Amino acid sequence: MGIFNFDEMQTFGRVQGVDTATIIVQVEDPAQLSRLQVNHLIAIRSSKVGQALIGMVSKIMRKFSDELSQPDEGETVSMDVVKATLIGTLLGREGERRNVFKRTLESVPEIDSQCFIMTDDVLTAFMGVISGADSGMEHPLCIGKYTINNGALAWLDGNKLFQRHAVIVGSTGSGKSFTVATLLEKIAELKSCNAILFDIHGEYAPITGEGIQHYKIAGPADVPSDQTMFLPYWLLSYEEMLALMLDRSDTNAPNQAMVFSQAVIAGKIAMLEEGGHNDLAGEITVDSPVPYQILQVLEYLREQNTSTKTGSSGRQVQGDFYGKLSRFIQRLDAKVSDKRLNFMFSSAEDLLDFSYMEALCRRLMAPASQGGGIKILDFSEVPSDILPLIVSLLARIVFSVQQWMDRSKLNPLAIFCDEAHLYIPANAQQGIESSSLQSFERIAKEGRKYGIGLVIVSQRPSEVNRTVLSQSSNFIAMRLTNAEDQAVIKRLLPDSIGNFADLLPVLDIGEAIAVGDASLLPSRIVIDIPRQKPDSATVKFWDEWSRETAPDDIGAAVQAMRKQGR
Repeated sequence: MGIFNFDEMQTFGRVQGVDTATIIVQVEDPAQLSRLQVNHLIAIRSSKVGQALIGMVSKIMRKFSDELSQPDEGETVSMDVVKATLIGTLLGREGERRNVFKRTLESVPEIDSQCFIMTDDVLTAFMGVISGADSGMEHPLCIGKYTINNGALAWLDGNKLFQRHAVIVGSTGSGKSFTVATLLEKIAELKSCNAILFDIHGEYAPITGEGIQHYKIAGPADVPSDQTMFLPYWLLSYEEMLALMLDRSDTNAPNQAMVFSQAVIAGKIAMLEEGGHNDLAGEITVDSPVPYQILQVLEYLREQNTSTKTGSSGRQVQGDFYGKLSRFIQRLDAKVSDKRLNFMFSSAEDLLDFSYMEALCRRLMAPASQGGGIKILDFSEVPSDILPLIVSLLARIVFSVQQWMDRSKLNPLAIFCDEAHLYIPANAQQGIESSSLQSFERIAKEGRKYGIGLVIVSQRPSEVNRTVLSQSSNFIAMRLTNAEDQAVIKRLLPDSIGNFADLLPVLDIGEAIAVGDASLLPSRIVIDIPRQKPDSATVKFWDEWSRETAPDDIGAAVQAMRKQGR
């Protein structure tokens, strides 16, 4: 049938045991055993005409037993046994298409069903079936070559990869950044592509080309420009504002939060009325992304902190909030004057314009056909203590706009979360991290409905939030050497992929295990090297130490640290 002509193929054994998706094969031709390895593919004759079952070898054993026969005294009898996991069915024909591979089991093998090793020619033909135009994938995405047959291209289903979220994990130096760069290059080839990459360390700056835009979250000395991105404080939700500015351990925290929210709403209404948007003034909430003057809020807080009122005796006494806002005012004043937070508290007038929100969203969310495409956001100058808040702010804005967009005009968008363990932590320790988690958990759970796909990229999956990971249905796992990280990925991988999870610590650089809805076959893949390599190369210590002289740039580095800018 099709690529399998069982009458011309030599059987290596017969099925002796069947259990749901696992079979036990007794080897009849020991000479063929040397050609078989764990994770190799085998074909099993199906009871249904025109079908063949595909199995993946999970264990090869040689058993010794006196019960196998009646041996002469001193004679040892052995039997070779192969255990395999059933992974799908090859149909000779389905409708107009020939040789169709499906991940479902159309039947299970009968006892004594013949099993066959795929020769190089047969294996190449089979990999072509699941990789080529006949694979059934609507828009296949080529990411490399199969390790089992390096002549066969490895494809993923581009729809399912982003619809159902993806996880890319691997230890430092395993090729994780190259994999992300390869994916970005493939995405950029599409005319209406739309993706955002949170580049935490600025390592993806070399990835350039048509359909790829670069923005830097503004540093201390930056002013508004086409290449810099400012995220003014008025974009923050009420909870995000309090996470950034309020010390919840303060006994006066409830009073501080109440007065602050009153001041913010009053400031927003004043700006709307000043700009002629009176129709909105009665409809906004404290969460509405409307500009307001933070200095006016500070002035109002100071007034409340020193205000007095007339007591019952007619004398002036302390007001309701007298002295209770002092610490909050100090914290807020420190934030506003902190040069590191220039991207948030810059005094540039453009950032208080009512139209700034729309302009920001266009930069973030425009597809390639509208001058956008892949947006690489450089967070390298954002202070690490508020990084989770700022990253989640952008994710929340994107999700909210998609949520309110007309469904008929929705353009799907993928968010690549590089170094995800830094801002989607497994254990949130403070208010900022908790606020960050809420945004990403919601996208993980509901993003598919609104055309937002998450791609989690991390070297420490054990430190990434479990809810976000468990909502992902696709995994590209590269070499992982840490036992905790291996355990997390093994728990998330489906049970039916055989012994692939055991390969995690021994994968080569640039090699990955691809499993999930987007992969027709659980596969060990050599990822393509990107045309433009990210700036993530590991420093070669011994080679650098062996040089006659070394550059001296310490003075410039100290000066840059003082200025908080390169």
